[in-house]
Amino acid sequence: MTDEIDHRFVEVNGVRLHVAEQGEGPLVLLLHGFPECWYSWRHQFGPLAAAGYRVVAPDQRGYARSEQPPDVDSYTLPHLVGDAIGLIRALGEEQAVVVGHDWGAPVAWAAAMMRPDVVRAVAGLSVPPALPAGTGSLPMSRQAYGDGFYQVVFQEEGRADAEFARDPAATFRRLLVGASGDNPANEKPGPWIVPEGGEVLAPYPEPGRLPGWLSERDVEVFVREYAGHGERAFTGGLNWYRNIQRNHELLTAFAGRGIEVPALYVGGDRDLVQAMRGVDLVLGALDRIAPRLHDSVVIEGCGHWTQQERPAEVNAALLDFLSALKP
Repeated sequence: MTDEIDHRFVEVNGVRLHVAEQGEGPLVLLLHGFPECWYSWRHQFGPLAAAGYRVVAPDQRGYARSEQPPDVDSYTLPHLVGDAIGLIRALGEEQAVVVGHDWGAPVAWAAAMMRPDVVRAVAGLSVPPALPAGTGSLPMSRQAYGDGFYQVVFQEEGRADAEFARDPAATFRRLLVGASGDNPANEKPGPWIVPEGGEVLAPYPEPGRLPGWLSERDVEVFVREYAGHGERAFTGGLNWYRNIQRNHELLTAFAGRGIEVPALYVGGDRDLVQAMRGVDLVLGALDRIAPRLHDSVVIEGCGHWTQQERPAEVNAALLDFLSALKP
């Protein structure tokens, strides 16, 4: 086993994906969220590889070093699940444990639901398995939170794209600190609401200082990883949100299906997702949605960036889960 993280490109479903890889053994596929990339798993590579696993974290389509298809409708959950399954095959494997955070979690849950023959176990960080569509519907979100709800605002092509790309370092600082457990406002987490006529990032001002888990070097890495897409640096990720309603419609055929494979959920009690409509009901029904649920872990004081904020607790939960799986 090498201590170095290797980087390369793999073509999957006609899209060139950048992947970071370390270790040998059973494959563990790590799927990041928004606005992140492979680097958000920097604390998981070493411990999982040392425990005897092949750890692979792609930049998912539209993100960082990976290719950004131009059409908005190229970012549906079926596309994203197809990338995950295709990547497992392209890596020469028949099966994998799939772990997802934020947007990566709906991809992981949906992949486990659709292809339990390939996804032998699944873990979701922050976002629980709100199946079948994974993210609800836009009319429901608008009714619950109004037109200022960030997922509704993101539907306007170009608005958040331009604001986020204007100063990527500030964007990463404001989002990563603002949605973290270190933001005092998240002691009682609430949804991200954009003020009428205000900037999208208004709820998350520039922090006076960074928390211990996030350094200026970390911010610089995220900025560098996103630099290749220029003014469209965040557009690929935002296009995932622009398919929420389409996902809801495409996946209605799977209504009633649950998770058949072993499953794990890990979240933070200061995560804005915990405050979103219906999440408490989903968490209360996890053992019915996923009858082979291994554990549901809620980390006190942790915000949205689960594996970055609390790597020790997340790694312990993942290793405990992985060790309980049959070969």
